[in-house]
Amino acid sequence: MVLTLCMIVKDEAARLGRCLSSAQALADEFVIVDTGSADKTVQIAQKFGQVYGFEWQNDFAAARNLSLEKATQDWILVLDGDEVLVPQMASQLKRLLSGQTINGLSLEDVLVLNLIRQEVGASQSPYTLVARLFRNRADIRFDRPYHETIDRSVENVLSREPHWRVVNLPEVAILHEGYTLEAIAAQDKFSRAREILEDYLAAHPQDAYTCNKLGALYGQAGDWPRGLSLLNQGLAASRPKTELETETGTDPMTLYELHYHAGIACRHLQDLNGAVAHYQQAIAQPVLAKLELGAYLNLGAVYMVQRQPDVAADYFRQAIAIDPSFAIAHYNLGIAYRTQGYGYFEQAVEAYRQAIALQSHYAEAYQNLGVVLFKLGRLPEGAQAFRQAIALYKETNPVAASRLEQGLRQMTLQSS
Repeated sequence: MVLTLCMIVKDEAARLGRCLSSAQALADEFVIVDTGSADKTVQIAQKFGQVYGFEWQNDFAAARNLSLEKATQDWILVLDGDEVLVPQMASQLKRLLSGQTINGLSLEDVLVLNLIRQEVGASQSPYTLVARLFRNRADIRFDRPYHETIDRSVENVLSREPHWRVVNLPEVAILHEGYTLEAIAAQDKFSRAREILEDYLAAHPQDAYTCNKLGALYGQAGDWPRGLSLLNQGLAASRPKTELETETGTDPMTLYELHYHAGIACRHLQDLNGAVAHYQQAIAQPVLAKLELGAYLNLGAVYMVQRQPDVAADYFRQAIAIDPSFAIAHYNLGIAYRTQGYGYFEQAVEAYRQAIALQSHYAEAYQNLGVVLFKLGRLPEGAQAFRQAIALYKETNPVAASRLEQGLRQMTLQSS
């Protein structure tokens, strides 16, 4: 009996069973706080463990802290209803919690295990680092009412008890489906998030973390000037944290995100030099390489706009070196090779094929593969690639399918 799974939920009936089942082999106790569900969330949760009601107060940290207070085991794992624990990681964590040493890691002096979460459906920045597995202590609690974290309470513990370690596990541990287009469309979270974050920032104007989250939120809503202003406010309030600091300085991940989101804002506002500078600052931060993929990808995209495909290709190759399974990086590398001219067409073909091998329904990769094969004179292969692209577009984009069918007929006539 060592681990409690702690969750807060609301109207998660469609996904909750899958989430809870993914942790069933690891968790000895389930503590679930419901914040006002109107579906069958509570009934599903009760099949796994204790469920507590919570009167919503516009404060996610308060709800999460109730779940922590009810936990009785030595360790706590936190998941959301739209997340699942990767099976291989569940097995590895179970061995660690039982006292085994894995790859030189023992939990004897570990206070927090930071886990990598993969954002399923996110094309630009597929990984985030989250503090979700930690010792059950009364002095470790969530704060901030939205985008809540345990970071500040952990810093306070480390300042008093510096022997503890905070460890980043390098493998993906959690899959998160909340960033798919369908999930975003189904959940209108912007107004609620903006209200909570703005109220908090009004009381804490120098909080770089909140500036980052609110600035990114405005950007996602299309208000890039307001978003960039908030991100610059956060950067102005920031300075890198030194090795000896715990309660002062800005943590590297917040600095990375501030620069990364500012780069996106500058690109949308047509300030390409500003975008390059911010992306390079993001990459310079001492964070796990997987977390920097979005900056590498976006930096390459800016150099493509600036008509420097050779420089762009280098950044796409660096992204692939970090994560060879990142299909969009292979696709973008194919675009960069193709743009450099005939001498790079074979490399473009290989890059497109690799993207397709990783993502079999990649219509754009098939289409661009067809274009390059036609230019190389490999007409039957090119026509087959176009047909595969058309079949995929018919499922998702009928207009593109029709346009491509017409183009294929014209190219076939011209080549006959």
